[in-house]
Amino acid sequence: MATKILFYLLLLFTFHPCYSSSDELRSMESIPDLRDSMYMVIDGYPCVRLLNLSGKIGCSNPGREKVVAPIIRFKSAKELVQKSAVLVSIDEVQDFFTRISNDSRFANNIGGVLVEAGAGTRNKLKGFSPAQKFPQAEFAPYSNISYQWNQIGSGIMLKAYDFPVFLLSESSRLTLQEAAMKNEKTKNGYTTNVAEFELVMQTTKAGSPHSESCLKEGACLPLGGYSVWSSLPPINISSSFQSKPIILSVASMDSASFFRDKSLGADSPISGLISLLAAVDALSRVDGLTNLSKQLVFLVPTGEAWGYLGSRRFLLELDLLSDAVTGLNSSLIETVIEIGSVGKGLNQEVKTFFTHAAGVSSATNDTLAALKRAQDSLKSENVSILSANPSNPGIPPSSLMAFLRKNPLTSGVVLEDFDTAFTNKFYHSHLDDLSNVNSSSIVAAASLVARSLFILASNNKDSDSSILGAIKVNVSLVEELMGCLLDCDPGLSCELVKNYISPTNACPSHYVGVLLGDPTPKPNPEYVDDISRFVWNFLADRTAIPKKNASSSCSQDCSNKSEVCIRAETDGKGVCVVSTTRYVPAYSTRLKFDTGFWKVLPANSSDPMELVDPVWAESNWNTIGLRVYIIQDATYDCFVLLGGIAVTILAYLAILLTRTFITKALKRD
Repeated sequence: MATKILFYLLLLFTFHPCYSSSDELRSMESIPDLRDSMYMVIDGYPCVRLLNLSGKIGCSNPGREKVVAPIIRFKSAKELVQKSAVLVSIDEVQDFFTRISNDSRFANNIGGVLVEAGAGTRNKLKGFSPAQKFPQAEFAPYSNISYQWNQIGSGIMLKAYDFPVFLLSESSRLTLQEAAMKNEKTKNGYTTNVAEFELVMQTTKAGSPHSESCLKEGACLPLGGYSVWSSLPPINISSSFQSKPIILSVASMDSASFFRDKSLGADSPISGLISLLAAVDALSRVDGLTNLSKQLVFLVPTGEAWGYLGSRRFLLELDLLSDAVTGLNSSLIETVIEIGSVGKGLNQEVKTFFTHAAGVSSATNDTLAALKRAQDSLKSENVSILSANPSNPGIPPSSLMAFLRKNPLTSGVVLEDFDTAFTNKFYHSHLDDLSNVNSSSIVAAASLVARSLFILASNNKDSDSSILGAIKVNVSLVEELMGCLLDCDPGLSCELVKNYISPTNACPSHYVGVLLGDPTPKPNPEYVDDISRFVWNFLADRTAIPKKNASSSCSQDCSNKSEVCIRAETDGKGVCVVSTTRYVPAYSTRLKFDTGFWKVLPANSSDPMELVDPVWAESNWNTIGLRVYIIQDATYDCFVLLGGIAVTILAYLAILLTRTFITKALKRD
């Protein structure tokens, strides 16, 4: 124990406590206290390594070891003479990565990158989108893939970087700025503030060049999760004859970002998800739904930001007639209505939305007419519906693309808050957060969707306007959903979410994540992320038929096949309700889970989407961390060492002289 204390005291004098006040030093009572004062752990969000069949993207330490580098601000880094941890403000990110692409000498001296969050500079930015100008253009059902839907897009998130990159939290940003400025002031001093990056990816250790090899080696896992679909009213799955045409409503639940766990996607696409959930809630309170001439079905796919994993797998499961889609028949899908980005439709008190239609058909015309009729019923709400510019090459990036690539004759409409290009200047960015959307715009979109769906499902173009007027969206629910799904306060700790599930994290993230275990329509809840579990419970509850005997409790399954168990996580005693709500595994159609391992299957030449399927996977890792501390210059350490040796020699000589002197003095006596 004494040896350990001596060791840490030596470290204290050698490295110095990092940013510790004298009061903090006096309050130290143990070795961990001393260690914590020397090494400051930094809160941040990493960019991680992803792989596809063609190669890799994202970030990783270059080797198997941690990276330690002095902190320097990009604005001060005209030239880098050594490996450095570069502190970059959000408005400098584009210039920084451009320089990396053009200046190999500069790029070779990048030890790591620390990005300031930039919440305070949002209004000064023209925009920041690390995605492509045409996201996932390879899945477009038309040939003009050079079109720029995302004009501000830089594409930096789809490139590979052999150095770690972290997005700093607001509190950590100030700490790193202080460290960088101290380094600038003491440029020739003997101490340096350094950042230590721990972002060692398993695929780097294994040397995996692409997703097929890393899946075979067990160094990565495929991107994926669980989509959710539900019907209103519930479908009688015991009947083998389903004749009602299906009106399919779609809204995605996942987004993407340069930084893995900072993927909120407020406008794109979560505003559409919230609108759909609010529309379902409004429709669930309408009487006589069992008398509708058409069946309402709601699909909330995940993995759409990474090759439309959810919608493509859903279509494949329909072809296979699997248990995940029991009760559905793809031939009965009459039209698809997708709610895309609808959080920025407010313009001078008018909520304006654009309809992007796929082809010309009677079903598409009926959908457009229903939306117009719904708009007319909302005149007092200042809601406007406009047709997208006919010069557009086709529909914008959306799940409907997967349906059209599967069947070009699919009738469908995508509802968006933009016409010819994204109005969201922070598409697939950490800045697409709660402050980037407007609740009144989402409410208006939900009202349009709810009333349009009722008009289409009732198949009565002249239905009483008083019935439409009774379909009202719960504004408080929309605002609550925004707080739950788009912010950390309250985040997933909100009462609405906790009423259904026990969330694993308070802060929501809409990154799809990786698929764990054997994909099944009845997965272990531990393998399903918080958002999917919440959406499943919410839709099952809102689309359920009230039971005469609602006292039956459950923990997982219900005895009746037409029932599902909701709220099972909250107290271990869920409730069985009559609802057709199902999970559908979402992962690449070219993957197969076999005896505990994932295998990449040959592409089906008859499926054009499989020919361009990237087959995304995420590298495994042990730990991810970032911390800051102070080190001394090696030259200074040499001087200290030499000084110590000199002092030791002099002390030894002094002892010898003293002993000789004392010995002689004693002899005289």
